[in-house]
Amino acid sequence: MTPAGPGGRTRPPPRGRSPRRRPGPPSAPTATTGAPSGPRGHWFLFAAGLLLVAAALTLNGHATDVVGETRPPPPAADHSSAESAAVRRGGPVVNVTGGRPTSVRVPGRTVALTFDDGPDPVSTPRVLDVLAEHGAKATFFVVGSKVARHPDLARRIVAEGHELGNHGYSHADLTQVPGWRLRLESSLTQRALAGATGLHTTLARPPHSGLASATTASQWEAMKGLAAEGHLIVLSDLDAESTPARGAGAVVTMRESDETLGRALETLTGQGYRAVTVSEAIGMPSAHRRAGGVDRFFGGALNVAQRASETFVDVLGWALVAAGALTLGRFGFFVVLAAVHAHQTRGGTRRKHSVRVWPGPPPVSVIVPAYNEAAGIEATVRSLVATGYPGEVEIIVVDDGSTDGTADLAAGFPGVRVIRRPNGGKSAALNTGLAHASHELLIMLDGDTVFERATIGRLVRRLADPAVGAVSGNTKVGNRRGAIGRWQHIEYVIGFNLDRRAFELLDCMATVPGAVGAFRRSALEALGGVSADTLAEDTDLTMALCRAGWRVVYEENAVAWTEAPASLGQLWKQRYRWCYGTLQAMWKHRHAVIERHPFGRRCLGYLALFHVLLPLLAPVVDLLAVYSVIVDDPLPVVAAWAGFVTVQMAIGWYALLLDGERASALWILPLQQFVYRQLMYLVVIQSLVTALLGVRLRWHGVRREGTFNGPADPPAVHNGRRSATTGR
Repeated sequence: MTPAGPGGRTRPPPRGRSPRRRPGPPSAPTATTGAPSGPRGHWFLFAAGLLLVAAALTLNGHATDVVGETRPPPPAADHSSAESAAVRRGGPVVNVTGGRPTSVRVPGRTVALTFDDGPDPVSTPRVLDVLAEHGAKATFFVVGSKVARHPDLARRIVAEGHELGNHGYSHADLTQVPGWRLRLESSLTQRALAGATGLHTTLARPPHSGLASATTASQWEAMKGLAAEGHLIVLSDLDAESTPARGAGAVVTMRESDETLGRALETLTGQGYRAVTVSEAIGMPSAHRRAGGVDRFFGGALNVAQRASETFVDVLGWALVAAGALTLGRFGFFVVLAAVHAHQTRGGTRRKHSVRVWPGPPPVSVIVPAYNEAAGIEATVRSLVATGYPGEVEIIVVDDGSTDGTADLAAGFPGVRVIRRPNGGKSAALNTGLAHASHELLIMLDGDTVFERATIGRLVRRLADPAVGAVSGNTKVGNRRGAIGRWQHIEYVIGFNLDRRAFELLDCMATVPGAVGAFRRSALEALGGVSADTLAEDTDLTMALCRAGWRVVYEENAVAWTEAPASLGQLWKQRYRWCYGTLQAMWKHRHAVIERHPFGRRCLGYLALFHVLLPLLAPVVDLLAVYSVIVDDPLPVVAAWAGFVTVQMAIGWYALLLDGERASALWILPLQQFVYRQLMYLVVIQSLVTALLGVRLRWHGVRREGTFNGPADPPAVHNGRRSATTGR
């Protein structure tokens, strides 16, 4: 079909191709005010997913000593305990069996080399190479979380004849933790060793401990706790900077540096020392014992879980950085495009193909689909009858099976044609109006919308360009009292109308809203009318027009006032339908991404990224913020939140300025982060699950409260300023 231009003249087909209609579309969903249908049980899965994320954060936080972070005590030591005094006078290997310490010293010309805090993927292999070169053996007191991270190094240590000791799972200072945490540190390390090597160890060294001669009373208490877990405590005689004197034996704590170790081994060998493990030095059987099958299984699971949690946290961190950068980039990009759009619109520099004018006001057909709109239909029709448009205006109200007297109320106005039909859904009602309309230019609005006197004229003037197939108007929230109304008002101005300015410049308009839009009849007929394939018939129709090659533009001064949902329940129902319908439309028009025209890549890519993927990250962002506030320094989280809100406030101020709105509305914007934002991303999750499971969501209307019926002569917006416009 060759679409007709203005006045019925034929015009060449626009660029691109019309998307094919699928044969036999599903029956149109009918309107209902019942609860939305959807899959059951997915909120349990969502909660389970958040618990898994919380578990991953907690496991990773514990492994890195962020959860329950400990700090070593100050150097001033408490030597008041008699038992700790006995440890200070004794040898470095301490047996606490029976509750009183007995110690063992290393025999002469023998050095038990020990290394703490590994295994490390860089230094541990070098240390093992140096030990092998000198034929020396050593004991590695390993951190359980690092064993889980590098199990291959733990296996290499054992395979080359060295032995392992328990140095805690997170390297927490055991003098600063309760008894249950100490036991957990010991047992988790044993599990990690079992999972990596199939072994347990009987040796332990408390993290942050030093020489036996410096043992404090609090360290003695920690040593007793480790001994109760079946460990023999190993302290030190010397550190890496010292060597035994006069042929005495010693337990030496070395640093994992191949240069230091090599020189020390050369010195000790030259003095006739042998370098052995702790158990060999004191004549004890091997410190290793075979772990049971259950311990090996759970140890392996622990190691896999920790590596998975670390990977997840790393990926999440990068994802959040990317999401933040994308969000800020989107804000900046769209603000620039909105400024360009405003300059072109108000400064007389609109693109050449957008400045055409009608020789005279063309006739217009206005279609109002209405289902149970008794609360607002009179205000809607009254605003149409009182329009300031100088041309012929045909007003058609299609009553879609209302049961509240909507049709009778609409029929009370002169010159208004009311068509009654059985309930079949909004798409069917619009197609009925389309079939009865007399004119080429069509305007569609919902039954709860009030037009300003100049709105029809401002919509029509953009259709003077024969390349324009549809015009989106500027929808504003009329019932702004209360938090929910104010939040929606801000969202409409920032999230909808600011975006549409950018979409016009990018030639990728996603939606001409049902509240206020103008169309060419020939363009709609070429598409087969308004499709009933989705619950977002306005988005579906807009995408189809763009794919067919029509330009879709935004007219900021064509203002329509609408009644927004007044309760969270009604808001949920509305946004659930919008989001689910948008997903349907995206899937239906998915092939647009490979078409020559960039509409599909720009529009669908934008929707997929900012309206689907990023909202899926939002619950994790909130969980991570709460987690960071509880277990870490809350200042970075608060600073990031404050910075993000500040950026939003600045963008909101500019968007309100462009729309001629008062900036005082922004006072409630920070509170959006605590209720409204969560509701919006939960809607996306619900809609996505519904779509993925293939559930057919039925149409569910929003109950009109009659909280906004429109002023007798609502103020119009012109060039960002309020005016009482009554002309075209």
